[in-house]
Amino acid sequence: MKLDRVQISDFRNLDNLSFRPNKNINVFIGENGSGKSSILEALHYLGFARSFRTSKHKNVIQAKKNCFTIFCSSKSDDDGPPNKLGISRHRDDSCVVNINGIKSKKASDLVSCLPIQIFTPQSSDLLLGAPKLRRRYVDWLLFHVEHAFNLESSVLSKSLKQLNALYKDKGAKHQDDSYWKDLFCKQSNTITDYRQNILNNGLIPMIYSILTDFLPEFCFEISYYRGWEKELSLKQCLDKNSLKDRRNGFVSVGPHKADLRVKIGGIGAHEILSRGQLRMLVASMQLAQTLFLQTITNKPSIFLLDDIGAELDEDKRRIFISRLSQSNTQLFVTAIDINQLDFIKNYNEKTVFHVEHGHVREEI
Repeated sequence: MKLDRVQISDFRNLDNLSFRPNKNINVFIGENGSGKSSILEALHYLGFARSFRTSKHKNVIQAKKNCFTIFCSSKSDDDGPPNKLGISRHRDDSCVVNINGIKSKKASDLVSCLPIQIFTPQSSDLLLGAPKLRRRYVDWLLFHVEHAFNLESSVLSKSLKQLNALYKDKGAKHQDDSYWKDLFCKQSNTITDYRQNILNNGLIPMIYSILTDFLPEFCFEISYYRGWEKELSLKQCLDKNSLKDRRNGFVSVGPHKADLRVKIGGIGAHEILSRGQLRMLVASMQLAQTLFLQTITNKPSIFLLDDIGAELDEDKRRIFISRLSQSNTQLFVTAIDINQLDFIKNYNEKTVFHVEHGHVREEI
């Protein structure tokens, strides 16, 4: 799906903004504080139902307003009828999504409609941050590719929550956890199979291929740690760690401890690469997600690039945007100065917007 109309109301400094995006490249030019990043933040809500800048929804709602609303219409390449999608977040943290006139309180209903990716100054956290960020990286792709993954993942989370509760209960007997332990092992193996299959049979090879363009001077080693010892089954690991886990009150092994490891010569890539090189590694990983999704589902993605001029040098900006554009991805890019994206003039399918004080003006 590609967006062909966007409306944003009562969101940060965007009172009542409306614009029609280009199906290929959209560039938003403006000074810091003009509202260009807020536009990307609003679009991010359509793909994640949350902000990439704050964990509190009320922080993005304008003062004296009860909620914000983001609406879009999107069209597929097969000339079918447009989808009309929207989300409202209220000060009481409630959420209402609207999909072609049907309202729901489940944000996942909306998120599944629009695969959206974002590259920001904070994207390096994917490799610098906790393993849960790398698990989320893999699971985002599974969410959009494997229809059963979301349900299977929910059952896994429920079984883990129940096991942790039993481990915290010092009066619980060991046999009390047999049902939840069996369910946890079953779901863990299912989720692990999903992750290993999509990584080994598509995503990791695609990352390697892109890295030959982005960072050809390094030889990377990418592997998946499933969250427990290779030589043992999960059931054996649970039994082995039972006393320690009961003492600590939580399960210490399983797919919730999994990690995607990226190394160079056996050392974590984040310990060797410069900040700029680390950004290129993350860009390669995100580009691989987008290309893999396009290959598997034949559906275009939406990619948000925030302040790209500050994150990548000119040559890498050109390569990154070129590869995304070739994948039929709809791009939304922000920059302070159009000269940071001078190569954009070579693209016919583009629209440049000037952003000032929360208002957008399309360049003629």
